[in-house]
Amino acid sequence: MGIFDVIPAILTTVSSVVSRVVPDANQQAQLTAEIQKALIDRQAEFDQAVMAAAKAQADVNLAEAQSPSMFVAGWRPFVGWVCGIGFAYCFILQPVFSWAASVFGLPTMPTLDTSALMTLMLGMLGMGGMRTYEKLQGVDRQNMNPPVVAKKK
Repeated sequence: MGIFDVIPAILTTVSSVVSRVVPDANQQAQLTAEIQKALIDRQAEFDQAVMAAAKAQADVNLAEAQSPSMFVAGWRPFVGWVCGIGFAYCFILQPVFSWAASVFGLPTMPTLDTSALMTLMLGMLGMGGMRTYEKLQGVDRQNMNPPVVAKKK
């Protein structure tokens, strides 16, 4: 939900306050229009700052991925493999080995707390809110340009 979704509610409140403070209807309309323009301008500045930060992070990610050092370019794949192995253990190996251990009377394998693993994996897969927002804005791997933000009037 962006500022454009809340601007009408803010303007309703502002209009109510302005109508109590400013008796002239023309001045009320002018003041409300100026406040609306200021809100839209601030949102545009905020959107540009967010896009600049995202581009800077994308540039850092690209530089890391192109690095010949495995300690720079290899940390993301390493974390991905650790998460994948952790999930394989938690959801495939441990249950199967625990079942086999109960059948043959052997000690069971320990269970792992997957809460931190889930947080890390979901973030890496982009299943948090930012990736959803990016997809709704039309930003994908084939189109890495930031979306054009149209000003609503």
